[in-house]
Amino acid sequence: MTGKLRVLIDLNLILDVLQKREPFYVASAQVLACVETGLVEGLVAAHTITTLFYLIAKDRSTEVARVALTELLHLLSVAAVDHTTIEQALSLPYNDFEDAVQMMAAVQAGAQYVVTRNIQDYRPGPLPALQPAELLTVV
Repeated sequence: MTGKLRVLIDLNLILDVLQKREPFYVASAQVLACVETGLVEGLVAAHTITTLFYLIAKDRSTEVARVALTELLHLLSVAAVDHTTIEQALSLPYNDFEDAVQMMAAVQAGAQYVVTRNIQDYRPGPLPALQPAELLTVV
């Protein structure tokens, strides 16, 4: 594959790192390290940012949430979620609509993969879903 790998990172990976959730922390942190070092271009769906803000603010404070998201946005680009994204997501046969929206945001942003711990939730899909450890073998 030529060019930098472009991936959409699911919220569960970000939470793995922020909350140091075992046994997932190491692989998820390594994925974010690949983004930080420039090996991979990382994306996050726009609606993931609002969910993440809510979760951090609820657990800690709104100020901590603002700082965490500001730092995250230095690392990851935001994949837009617009009218077309929602319409296309509605056509996917997913049980979880949020996953369908993430998949279509990834497609529209030109990602090659969705990186998630819940790959079964993204099948079938227009893009392959990889677990963090799987992505690390492709980089």
